[in-house]
Amino acid sequence: MLRKLLFFAALAVFVVALAARLAGHHEATGFAFWGACIAAAVQIERWRYKARNSGQGGEWQKTDERFVDPETGQTMQVFYNPRTGERRYERAADGTGGSA
Repeated sequence: MLRKLLFFAALAVFVVALAARLAGHHEATGFAFWGACIAAAVQIERWRYKARNSGQGGEWQKTDERFVDPETGQTMQVFYNPRTGERRYERAADGTGGSA
């Protein structure tokens, strides 16, 4: 929700500043630039950090490792990709742990 609000606010700043710039107000150029930058950054962040698919697919192997995430209190399951050496941490499927 906050991401959408920020995106539309930045887009509104860009559009209004662009209209002001086209109307001859040269000082609006900076507002148009920053509005466009913030709107683009929100879209890039959404694309770059989208939710990953479940760790069970592909080359990901479920390990016996589990731990309690100190920030959320949730029990986390560790997955391992032997090809890349990457580790992925996902909430345990059995739902053990504290509140979300």
